[in-house]
Amino acid sequence: MPRLPSIAVLLGGLLLCSRLPAADIDPASYGFPLHNPFEATIVTTPPELRPDLPPDSEIDQRDYSLSLHPARPFALPGSLRQVRDLRYRLARQAHAAPLIFIISGTGAHYASSHTEYLKRLFYGAGFHVVQLSSPTSYDFMAAASRTATPGLSREDADDLYRVMEAVQAQQADLPVTAYHLIGYSLGALHAAFVSQLDETRRRFAFKRVLLLNPPVNPYDSIRNLDRLVQTDVPGITGNLTFYELILGKLTRYFQQRGHIDLNEALLYDLQQSKERLTDEEMAMLIGSVFRFAAADIAYTSDLINRRGLITPPDYPVEEDTPLAPFFIRALQCNFGCYLNEQLIPQWRRGHNGSSLSQLVGQIGLQALREYLAGSRKIAAMHNADDLILGPGDLAFLRRTLGERLTLYPFGGHCGNFNYRVNSQAILEFFRD
Repeated sequence: MPRLPSIAVLLGGLLLCSRLPAADIDPASYGFPLHNPFEATIVTTPPELRPDLPPDSEIDQRDYSLSLHPARPFALPGSLRQVRDLRYRLARQAHAAPLIFIISGTGAHYASSHTEYLKRLFYGAGFHVVQLSSPTSYDFMAAASRTATPGLSREDADDLYRVMEAVQAQQADLPVTAYHLIGYSLGALHAAFVSQLDETRRRFAFKRVLLLNPPVNPYDSIRNLDRLVQTDVPGITGNLTFYELILGKLTRYFQQRGHIDLNEALLYDLQQSKERLTDEEMAMLIGSVFRFAAADIAYTSDLINRRGLITPPDYPVEEDTPLAPFFIRALQCNFGCYLNEQLIPQWRRGHNGSSLSQLVGQIGLQALREYLAGSRKIAAMHNADDLILGPGDLAFLRRTLGERLTLYPFGGHCGNFNYRVNSQAILEFFRD
């Protein structure tokens, strides 16, 4: 980050010294019913406590494709040629309106459930909405990333910014009154870096930027999630795997109900039954979801770059090639494995980097401390019991954002932003 003139540094220091405290939501008055962070992360908000939002049938929306053809030293293998163009979703108002970009979380597609919820929330409030995949999703890695090695936050933000510029150009007839930006989970970290990039490029001049449950130090968050997979789950023996245990509970639950109903309220209903998952089982389930995301990132990055760590570099991978053996191998690689085997070598080649601590210092919110402290348009909403937070993360957010940090006592990781109280607070932040 360019060094600021001395007077600006002085003013920034005074601002930090006089910062108002974060808005801590009182646990006694906060009505979110799930106080277990594992349960909140998996179940999210019970349906009756969510706001009334427009259904898809009432939303003027369409998916579009971008042919970005980034300059990169690889050609897509056959199995990924179907995503050589990047797709995104636009929900369009019938009149001039502000536009908000939504950046999805780790490994998430532009049409993932959290992103879709935010689309409905903002569309109902009168916004044009653009939904973007995460730079860690296979489609973004194949169609938009210049290195197909996500994890370097500034490079990921630059890739995202190019996508946003391409969207703006493709939708030149869309009457936009102002631009806004929001991201959740890893997408919130990306939103912060994109916002800083826009300060110099000024293509959007974002009016408001909101970070929902951002990782402060991604390396600590990765280690937290990797540890969940190592949870000791009672009842698992050499003859019964974790997945068989969960499947057995779901089977018995459906037998008791008399039918299979795979709707979004499934896990909430399950947790009210005698087949409810224990804390250990929920921790393992959350960790497994992120392990699959890590495997997908590691496999896709290795395949596109032909590194030979998972798929032999000369192995012909076409649309009909069986990929299961390679994905099983990828499942043995957690986020830490991807970082050590692919991300750090890529960083060292392109940035003359050396130590892990040097990399960690460049990819988290700490690298943006001065910018976040001085930019009044940026705010964050987080949960005190979020599983991805590491030691000192909340203290950093309090010192840096002050009253622009809203801290909820419960909600786990992204489990409560579809709660009607949180949703109302999100919309209030973006209102003039």
